[in-house]
Amino acid sequence: MLYEIISRAGDYFRQGGWIMFPIALVSLAMWALIIDRLRALGRMASTDIPISEAIRIVREGSAESCRGEGLRACLVKRFNAQRSGDPSLDREILGQCALQTRLGLDRYLPTIAVLAGIAPLLGLLGTVLGMIQTFDVISLFGTGNAKAMAGGISVALITTQTGLLVAIPGLFLTGVLTRRARQLRTRLDEITTVLSRVVKSVDAVVDPAEEATQAGELQAV
Repeated sequence: MLYEIISRAGDYFRQGGWIMFPIALVSLAMWALIIDRLRALGRMASTDIPISEAIRIVREGSAESCRGEGLRACLVKRFNAQRSGDPSLDREILGQCALQTRLGLDRYLPTIAVLAGIAPLLGLLGTVLGMIQTFDVISLFGTGNAKAMAGGISVALITTQTGLLVAIPGLFLTGVLTRRARQLRTRLDEITTVLSRVVKSVDAVVDPAEEATQAGELQAV
């Protein structure tokens, strides 16, 4: 059964001509990046620390006590590793750490969108090449040699089909990943605002009720 499937896939690939090779490379690269982003963004959203925990770790200033690979955890660990102890300077460092984290959210998304857009263009190129091949056969043998014409028509149709099969899920998942990244950016902006207040008042006596209010601001995020 497996051998038959592989054999049919090989025949399909050969019928599409050489243009199938760049389409296959685009597809492999696109799916590798999509899987990487799905895992990374999912991990940032699901394995995160609570807001109250992030505030506590920032107040203690210990990067080693931070557990998890979520968005807040990454921001807190990065900030605590670079903080200077000066509240004014630490707020600037926190903003820089938030910017670095934000750039990580958008990593590879433009590349995935470009690869998804390239696939149908390669399919269109295959269509043009297949039609040229068909017209060359017609010019030599006329329309009576259907078998010779079938090769060019196969190239035209198979490459177009393959390009669309690669592009459609790629464009759909690009939208999904972009929406997830946008939600995480909103979460990042809010936690940055809360931690900025914490850093500003790090040397002041903290009212427990005020700390609870800060922690509750993003609890629903």
